[in-house]
Amino acid sequence: MKFKISVLLTALLSVGMVGCEDDQDILPKEEVQPKPEVVEPKPEPKPEVEATPEHIQLSLLGRYEAGAFGVSAAEIPAYDPATKRAFIVNAKAGALDVLDLSNPAQPVLLKSLTVTDIAAGATVNSVSIRQGIIAIAIEAGKKTDTGFVAFYQASDLSRLSYVPVGALPDMLTFSPDGQTVLVANEGEPSDDYQIDPEGSISVINVSDILKPTVKTADFKAFNNQKEALLAKGVRIYGPNASVAQDLEPEYIAVSSDGKTAWASLQENNAIAVIDIATATVTSIEALGLKDHGLTDSSFKSMLDSSKNSSNGLDVSDFDGKKTVQDILIKAWSGLKGMYQPDSIAAYTAADNKTYLVSANEGDSRAWGETTVEYFGLTKPKDLEKNKLKRCDNDNSKGFVEEWRVKHLVHKDGFDRRCADDLPAHLRDLAAGAHLNPTVFSYCGASKGDAGDCRDDKQLGRLKVTWTQGYQTENGKPVYYSKAGDKIGVNGNPLTDYLMYDALYVLGGRSFSIWDTQNQVKIAYDSGDFIEQYLNSDQCKLGKTRNIPCKNWFNSNHEKGNTLGGRSSNKGPEPEGLTIGKIGNKQFLFLGLERMGGVMVFDVTQPKQPIFQDYLNTREIWDEADPSKNLSAHGDLGPEGLIFIAAKDSPNGKPLLVVGNEVSGSTAIYQVNTQ
Repeated sequence: MKFKISVLLTALLSVGMVGCEDDQDILPKEEVQPKPEVVEPKPEPKPEVEATPEHIQLSLLGRYEAGAFGVSAAEIPAYDPATKRAFIVNAKAGALDVLDLSNPAQPVLLKSLTVTDIAAGATVNSVSIRQGIIAIAIEAGKKTDTGFVAFYQASDLSRLSYVPVGALPDMLTFSPDGQTVLVANEGEPSDDYQIDPEGSISVINVSDILKPTVKTADFKAFNNQKEALLAKGVRIYGPNASVAQDLEPEYIAVSSDGKTAWASLQENNAIAVIDIATATVTSIEALGLKDHGLTDSSFKSMLDSSKNSSNGLDVSDFDGKKTVQDILIKAWSGLKGMYQPDSIAAYTAADNKTYLVSANEGDSRAWGETTVEYFGLTKPKDLEKNKLKRCDNDNSKGFVEEWRVKHLVHKDGFDRRCADDLPAHLRDLAAGAHLNPTVFSYCGASKGDAGDCRDDKQLGRLKVTWTQGYQTENGKPVYYSKAGDKIGVNGNPLTDYLMYDALYVLGGRSFSIWDTQNQVKIAYDSGDFIEQYLNSDQCKLGKTRNIPCKNWFNSNHEKGNTLGGRSSNKGPEPEGLTIGKIGNKQFLFLGLERMGGVMVFDVTQPKQPIFQDYLNTREIWDEADPSKNLSAHGDLGPEGLIFIAAKDSPNGKPLLVVGNEVSGSTAIYQVNTQ
């Protein structure tokens, strides 16, 4: 077509020139310029589509070591792709460590950003980054005082602004558009439980980062709904606390459209739903219970459904004398698990619905643990001599809810633990407790006697909350005699016993996936998969995967040579998590705080997760004190995790960054696709 137009134009010009020959001496001769060729713009290159892997596996790429053991020197990481820097919460130092990740195999400390000029004695609790802006959650020197959120420029670390928020801002995150920061103000009580701030969610508008504005989504509207919330299964049990004081936001997830947020209320075993636009808590959703008596769960196993289809758990540490042969992951009738998630994340699954995934760590209230007055001053043998009718513990000095089963249901009652570990509030409630023989006969319980259920090889070493599981009528305890005869609600707390129909353990020892349509309801729970895998022959420890996991099953992160040390107390404790999308698949990276390491699952299909990998880069397990040879031990106590997509990664590969609070190390893992 261009050729035809050019020929026609030349012909027309020729005719015109012939007609004007007689005027050539009068008119200036005009030079004819050829018309430039039209060049069509080239289309923008289409972004390269990331391949969807069949499987992924982790490998250790690099590590930065703060060289500080057991002081939370590496907790929560964040990453800025523009500067290729990682920002690591160094909590107790009140600082944010800035690492150069240009070469992720060799991270380098550039600077430590301190915030003590904002609040003396401050603790940094959380960090998040979006569009070159760093947000830091700052706990005041006195945790019950007002906390702060400060904003910095990632490129030069200059401070832009800071604002007051609630008490103990424990976690924060940006909305997807970067215009809002949401803060979980946990509002924990003082150690003596005499000061108890309200929990809340701060909603900070950062559209003008130099002048951010704060709205507060609080729980005051629920203060008159306590009975309804209790009936739903929300735990509200702090001494003399209002609902707003008792609810303690731990972690926040935000929907992809930026309209809705969810906050885990860990101690309360619930989720708060927040409307971001109005900064309002719209509902509080109870998470329900996990039946550890199930021997055939409805949830499909990811390892071997013929061998692993229960909600079982290993319940005993054998008082420090456990062997591999003693590991017993089984169902226990009468045990109820509370999910109590720490970290949560929102993601869009294959069905285009929004789901939450939760790390069901579990947590108890344990305030005043070091205050001797709370547990009593008089030894049991001296109570009668001193003419005391009960233990002289003082309930104004704390609140401790967790106790071992062997002490809870001893036939001689509670006072035998006076001046040791007897919680004052429990002693105010009753003189002792029984196990319901109808439920617990399988381990030897009979009328007035817990029998072998108290044995260290049975339920005796297991820690449970004493605040739930005993019989009540209209909210009042139903009392029994020491011999096991029913008295009723008019019993005498000074001399009479409680009757436990169920024992409530803290944490699910699992991860769960929750459907958020209309209300938060469970779509999947991993059952006892984590403990089953840690006890399997497939599981190996160390960066070269050469140490059998079962040899160090349910070990502790602060001590070595502790096989089974956590079995009686929340197990491996899945605490931190993050979601990473690679191609068309969504992957969950789950940190096990106590046992250590990261488990990986494909959660694209929320009701059928697929196990991918487990990597634990702790190298030494048999030395009692890891602090004496810290660098050689590797990574202990994963706390926070972030996924770096390949397009943002300094080496073009997807990465996982993990802050390890016990070893004070920041580990960089490469996510290898297959």
